[in-house]
Amino acid sequence: MKPINKILSVFCLLALLTMTFTSTALAFDGRGGDNIVIEADEVIEDDVYIGANTFTLEGTIKGDLIVFGQTIIINGTVEGDLLAMGQSVVINGSIADDARIAGSALQIGDEASIGGDLLGGAASLEAKKGSVVNGDFVYGGGQGLLAGEVGGDAMFGAGALELRGQIGGNVVAEVGDASDAGAPPSAYMWQTGISIPNVEPGFTIDENAKIEGNLVYTQSSDIQIPDGAVIGKITRQEPVADVSLQYKEPTVGQKFATWSFDLLRSIVTLVLFGLLLGWLAPKFMKSVMDKLQTAPAASLGWGLVSYAAFFFTLLVILTAMILGGVVFGMLTLGGVSGTIVWLGILAIFVLIVAFVLVTAFVTKIVVAWLGGKWIIGRFNPALADHKVWPLLVGVVVVALLLALPYVDWIFGLVIMFLGLGALWLWGRELWQARKVTA
Repeated sequence: MKPINKILSVFCLLALLTMTFTSTALAFDGRGGDNIVIEADEVIEDDVYIGANTFTLEGTIKGDLIVFGQTIIINGTVEGDLLAMGQSVVINGSIADDARIAGSALQIGDEASIGGDLLGGAASLEAKKGSVVNGDFVYGGGQGLLAGEVGGDAMFGAGALELRGQIGGNVVAEVGDASDAGAPPSAYMWQTGISIPNVEPGFTIDENAKIEGNLVYTQSSDIQIPDGAVIGKITRQEPVADVSLQYKEPTVGQKFATWSFDLLRSIVTLVLFGLLLGWLAPKFMKSVMDKLQTAPAASLGWGLVSYAAFFFTLLVILTAMILGGVVFGMLTLGGVSGTIVWLGILAIFVLIVAFVLVTAFVTKIVVAWLGGKWIIGRFNPALADHKVWPLLVGVVVVALLLALPYVDWIFGLVIMFLGLGALWLWGRELWQARKVTA
């Protein structure tokens, strides 16, 4: 299953990088909201970018469709590529080119048609009978049920897999043994909004399945394969023993691959959190970026102050908690003493969690977004205030700086202090405005 997960990670991040460096002259349609529907009579000539809680496509998109949401339903037609990430993704319509989908539960309906390759990652995937994938089928996740038709090769990495359909090429399946299976996804995924099949643990090939090429599967023992189900050669591979306790110095290529995957995961994480912050708190993000833009030197200085103030605040709370507990304990007011101690622990916990979230995400996103606006503004000022492109460009630059060997910690400190300082200036101005109002 690990090779599949790596493939999915590479795909997601390369897709974002592709969007980042695409020519700014490219036309596209961007939409956001709680419930977005493209009606059946609507035809969009451009690429479409969607961010919504629920998205439904009934019409036609002439270009590519990139959508992030909780529930994604594709009933219409996409004449380009599909990139969809959500809690549940359902394809009932037609995708002319490739489909890359990820989520908790994926479903390829009985009338779905995908002209190119399908690349999916989820806790559960079901490709129903009647569905057609003309290219290759690559899936990694908890369980998979393939009852449709695949024109090319298929590659699976899952804890449970059942093949019922027809595959025109070769099949490579790395599936966990039935004895190692845990609870099925249907036992804990009841809020996806779509039905989740019950796939038997391990690897199962139905009597109606047909594999035109070779089959290579990984299991600790032979599985039962119906006569005539596999036209080509059948090869079983033994599961690789866990050698994680035996340390082995990674090669240069392995180190570079690890560095690359860490970089790509960082980009995806910052982009997703940035889009979320921009959606939930656009005024807050704009105000903080304005502070950083108008006073970068002051932001850097106040960032140092706020960093020290955080640890000083923790020390003050800890001291007050200890002294309060001791004093009221000596006065035999045990209830008050216990309350002070628990309130102090809670305050310290909240402060630490908030500080970690701010320094790990908010400061980087603020600096990245502002940096992206500056970079894009040098080439196309009209796109500098766009809701997506500056964030994508800035995140790539910040992630690269934070991934450089030997000097990454310097850039990390500068970015953190700049973001903290901008937040400090924003909070101070807000506090002063409230005092004046009072």
